[in-house]
Amino acid sequence: MVSFSAAGAVIRRQQFLIRCLGDFSSSSSKNLNCSTIRMQSVMSGGGSSLEADAIAVLKSITPSLDPSRHKGQAGKIAVIGGCREYTGAPYFSAISALKIGADLSHVFCTKDAAPVIKSYSPELIVHPILEESYHVRDEDKKSISAKVIEEIDKWMERFDCLIIGPGLGRDPFLLDCVSNIMKHARESNVPMVIDGDGLFLVTNALDLVSDYPLAVLTPNVNEYKRLVQKVLQSEVSDHDGTQQLLSLARGIGGVTILRKGGSDFISNGETVSSVSIFGSPRRCGGQGDILSGSVAVFTAWARQFASRSDLKASPTVLGCIAGSVLLRKAASLAFEAKGRSTLTTDIIEHLGNSLEEFCPVFRQN
Repeated sequence: MVSFSAAGAVIRRQQFLIRCLGDFSSSSSKNLNCSTIRMQSVMSGGGSSLEADAIAVLKSITPSLDPSRHKGQAGKIAVIGGCREYTGAPYFSAISALKIGADLSHVFCTKDAAPVIKSYSPELIVHPILEESYHVRDEDKKSISAKVIEEIDKWMERFDCLIIGPGLGRDPFLLDCVSNIMKHARESNVPMVIDGDGLFLVTNALDLVSDYPLAVLTPNVNEYKRLVQKVLQSEVSDHDGTQQLLSLARGIGGVTILRKGGSDFISNGETVSSVSIFGSPRRCGGQGDILSGSVAVFTAWARQFASRSDLKASPTVLGCIAGSVLLRKAASLAFEAKGRSTLTTDIIEHLGNSLEEFCPVFRQN
């Protein structure tokens, strides 16, 4: 991807923040379309990127708190993940969705993981329906897989977005079951945010997401490298990163890719946007799980907004832009308070006041 110097990045962030405050601090417009997602070209190192007006996007798709709405209308999110070894990641993702403003958050995990995840928070609805190979005899795998699909089908149409992969692990039987869940999600037209071991699954079975515009992939540096090698049969380019990202998204059939890094780059094969504003030098594990929860909620909200407006931009792209900027803001506030000791849980606790800063519940007239 494009190389940016640290000093240049700081200057750009300061300039962008000033521009955002000047243009949007007094705006309450909900008429978001392609023209209002203004992009600024940034040239560096022989490449280019597009900096999104991320705060404007977030403000436009975040719904107001309306007392006439009922439970569930602000979003119902489900995490497919969590196994014997990994219980923190699905919790981080699911609780982040609630902290941002989703009404309900489910976790579908293995039976070993369920009691642990339930102990983290009574707010989550935990379904211990997944199985790993060591629990299952070969002759029982087909029937157990069918039971998993039968159980999740009871819920599928209720969900506004699935998050596939946090803490999933790489057990072959478990991954086979999740593959079937993803196929059913596509049939139900449910958006999917794919992270962690979900990306391992998808990289080895691209047909699960290929040509599905409601799929979002959120790779880190190594996961992105594997996708590029698999899809484009090449290595990651430092000189033509924007074009390579476009080609990768097109090569997987127009899915939306959020490439995580010092700047987050987002493409659905048609446009490339970047989010560089805010952020933290702290790289504690779990921030990607927060991002997946954030993107899921904002993608659900963007789809709701699109259904009642003339929105032209992709809801998944808007969800990625808004999810990215909110995580970055929360991380910057957490680091300001905790410094080197900042943990993922500290960032989660700043999600609410970060969103409140952008979209106050009680607005002054």
